[in-house]
Amino acid sequence: MTSEDRPGPAGPASGTGTGSTAASFHEMWRDLRPVGRDASTGGYRRYAWTGADADCRSWFRAQAEARGLAYETDRNGNQWAWLGDPARGDAVVTGSHLDSVPDGGAFDGPLGVVSSFAALDELRRRGAKFSRPLAVTNFGDEEGARFGLACVGSRLSAGQLTREKAYELRDADGISLPQAMEAAGYDPAAIGPDPERLARIGAFVELHVEQGRALDLSGDAVGIASAIWPHGRWRFDFAGEANHAGTTRLADRRDPMLTYAQTVLAARREAELAGAVATFGKISVEPNGVNAIPSLVRGWLDSRAPDQATLDTVVAAVERAARERAERDGVDLSVVQESFTPVIEFEHALRDELNKILGGAVPVLGTGAGHDAGILSTSVPTAMLFVRNPTGVSHSPAESAAEDDCVAGVLALADVLEGLACR
Repeated sequence: MTSEDRPGPAGPASGTGTGSTAASFHEMWRDLRPVGRDASTGGYRRYAWTGADADCRSWFRAQAEARGLAYETDRNGNQWAWLGDPARGDAVVTGSHLDSVPDGGAFDGPLGVVSSFAALDELRRRGAKFSRPLAVTNFGDEEGARFGLACVGSRLSAGQLTREKAYELRDADGISLPQAMEAAGYDPAAIGPDPERLARIGAFVELHVEQGRALDLSGDAVGIASAIWPHGRWRFDFAGEANHAGTTRLADRRDPMLTYAQTVLAARREAELAGAVATFGKISVEPNGVNAIPSLVRGWLDSRAPDQATLDTVVAAVERAARERAERDGVDLSVVQESFTPVIEFEHALRDELNKILGGAVPVLGTGAGHDAGILSTSVPTAMLFVRNPTGVSHSPAESAAEDDCVAGVLALADVLEGLACR
């Protein structure tokens, strides 16, 4: 199954066994698949607090109510669907997010939410008896595509993003986060830390499509996360001098685009030398005219590495190379760190328990991608399951996962939830 394929029939919708589990998954996938999809690119544009986001939220609520789950939205706009009384505490929570990067794939985020509901369906078919409350959640604005900061919903809840800083977030059109929330029917005055809610959670398990090829190379359908690499975003502002592209001598130019281009090459070089990754994937140019030398080029660096020291080395080397080139080109440079997440080791005891539940032979692997589970790990025990991605492509319409692997992920998640919530 790819992000463009319609999942085919997979057996009866009732009864027991993998056929009914697959049918439950496919029915939800079919309903969610068209939401926010751009016809020209085949990618998804499910940005926070937009119409597509509202449609995703409506879908989530409908799934919760169809299963008789208690639905609620918390103070930060995150959605919850509860089985059992959340006030009891020690709840087992699963889920992910439904928003996307610009022209993202179908699986990043939604696979975890759909699989969570499907896993609950599977447990009910098994006749599982729950000893702990269970919840499915959809965290808002995980990708940060609109306001430039990832995991806004979970960061607010965990106290890692203050209300004051959240109020400063603006999209490309100058619309603030509070304005966007209010326009979508939510109260921005309520946002902030939610320790009481997080204190109810005994374990959070997030299923996600793998954003790499480790499972494809190992031949496994499902894996367990060990850690998330430290990562961050830095904004590089290169200020030069606007001038005529046809009449200004090369020797007289203060061209920030030239400095930016050399910095992009430096980022690739330094990352390769250090065994890390570094990407300039977003750029804005002023005045952005075909026949004008830019006055300002603003580029965003995303860098990630296996450990903090390596990440620090890469970012420092990129900035040093940028400043050296800026001085040569007569360009002014400022660098601002916009976000940072340190290395996150998922709780070993919970990770080991997942591995035991799944038979002890599941590969354990690290990832360079950030997730809500990583943000929540400072507040509650968290773990992650990965589903094989045969190409490793993610944040792209080409993102894919096979039908059998998706069902294997649902069954693995059901086994984990049963082991944690039904003992």
